[in-house]
This record gives sequence, structure tokens and C-alpha cells, in this order.
Amino acid sequence: MVEKNKRVLMTIFGVLTTGFSVGIFNFSLFGMDPFQVFAHGIWTFFPIGFGTFYAIVNLIMLIAIFFIDRSKIGLGTVVNIFLLGYVVQFSSWLFIELFPEPFLYLRIAGLIIGIIIISFGSALYFTGDMGVSTYDAIALVMSEKKIAKFQYCRIGTDLLCTITGFLLGATIGVGTLVTALFMGPIIAFFNKTVAEPFRYGREFAKNKR
Repeated sequence: MVEKNKRVLMTIFGVLTTGFSVGIFNFSLFGMDPFQVFAHGIWTFFPIGFGTFYAIVNLIMLIAIFFIDRSKIGLGTVVNIFLLGYVVQFSSWLFIELFPEPFLYLRIAGLIIGIIIISFGSALYFTGDMGVSTYDAIALVMSEKKIAKFQYCRIGTDLLCTITGFLLGATIGVGTLVTALFMGPIIAFFNKTVAEPFRYGREFAKNKR
């Protein structure tokens, strides 16, 4: 029971933390994250609203993940679909209200803090292992299939999304590239130092290394 409570806490807190950090990331005005770049690039070819298109893309990916590895679908997936958007909207509004005209150094700080927090939240809910977002599931499945370590799979999927979206006409920024190159390794770091020790205990995490 304690184990399950830990996993639920890690999942809900982790997902909500990632949503809050996306608001910080957006506040920095340094570009969209890689998957958003990919989605915006494809969206330019469809005459529908982005919100509707984004939901369709996630639904298609959800169906694919269901057949590839349905264990990746769970509480975390549901929270991502139904709550994440509201948390992002609130945090984006909050930081714009607090800092309506942020100077450059504050934006740079927002970019760095946003990436660190989103990586921390991602590590928690990945290790909670109660379902992840459709995009996050891709790198996790690849790493479990022994294609490469998670951080390298994540860098690969992020770079592929960034390059594809850019070639299709989406705008990228410094934040997009920083996220693509560093988010995977930072998540792996928080997995080893925080998430795994919290769920399994420090001795288990230490032996796993």
C-alpha cells in the first residue's frame, strides 16, 4: 500500500510539476519544446485549429502506444491529457502577471529553471511507472527495448522532432535546442539521484548504478 501511494504521489506531483514548468519555459520566450515544434510544423498543412489538431495527434500516438506497450498508459497519461493544459495555462498567466516585461537575464533564468524543473517532474512520474504522456512513452519504450540508454533515446527523438518541425516551417529558438540536447541527460540524473531512491530506497538505487 505504501509503495502504491508513493507511485501515485510521484505520478500526480511529477505531471503537475512538469505542467507548471512549461509555463516558466513559455515565459522565457526562447522557443517551443521539440514536440511542439514538430506538431506546429505538421499543423500548417491542416485547415483546423491547433488545439483540435494536437488532440488528434495525441490520440493517434495513444493508439500506437496501446499496441506497442500498453503498460505506459495509466494515471499519468490521464493527468497529462485532462489536467496538464490547465496547469500550463495557469502558470503561463501567473508569470506574465508577475513579470509583464521581463528583461533578458530574467528570461534566461526562466529557461534554465524551467528545463531543470520539467526534468525533475518527468523523472518522478516516469519512475512512478503509472503511465506517461504519449510523447514521453516513445523514448521510454526505446530504452526498454535496449536501443540505447534513455537519455540518448530522448535526445534522438527531440532532435528528430526539432529538425522535422523546422523543415516543415515551424519556428525554433535557443530554448528548443537546449531542451533537445540537455533534457534527456537531466532527467536521467534526477532518476538516479531523486526518483529511484525515493521509490525503491537508497540502497537499491545505489546497487543499480
